[in-house]
Amino acid sequence: MAFAVVAHYRCAPADADAVRAALLRMRELTPAEPANLAYEVHAEVDRPGSFVLYERYTDRAGFEAHRAADHFTELIVGRVLPLLTERTVTFAEVL
Repeated sequence: MAFAVVAHYRCAPADADAVRAALLRMRELTPAEPANLAYEVHAEVDRPGSFVLYERYTDRAGFEAHRAADHFTELIVGRVLPLLTERTVTFAEVL
């Protein structure tokens, strides 16, 4: 059963360009992962510094492999997470 992730990221508007750049780079790299089925990045309208990610993997193990990827460590752990003021992540099984 496919595994989905919906993440809401918020940062200060002054940090929005840096977060956006890292998320767009993730969008370039993640589809090459064997278990990735979708990786979409959205900027919330009228809310600078707010992003929504929708990700889909073949299974939870595929998502865990994504989290272990070098580009996740560099871009999300190293660049994005330190800039966030709020972060929520929802995990779901695709029906």
